[in-house]
Amino acid sequence: MRYGTRTERARIRAVQALITLAALVASPVLLLAGAPIRRRYLRHIYRDGAPLLVDKPRGWVSIHYFVVTHSLLNALCRPTGLLARLSPRRGSTTS
Repeated sequence: MRYGTRTERARIRAVQALITLAALVASPVLLLAGAPIRRRYLRHIYRDGAPLLVDKPRGWVSIHYFVVTHSLLNALCRPTGLLARLSPRRGSTTS
């Protein structure tokens, strides 16, 4: 999708920079509990009745698109996701 004006491109770059800054500030939390937070966030974004992330006919891109596709956030959430998959008793209760 092309953005014609300089202000639109500058706004997108500013959003990407702010997401990177927010990820760096929240990195300790994301390293410890990133996978559950990301899973809950994705469920909220893709719920029924939610607006689309990219609406091509209207020429609209949601801020959530940039958050979901950000590589630093994906990298910070990966360790807890791997640990959760390795744990054999995840979600089971012991009695």
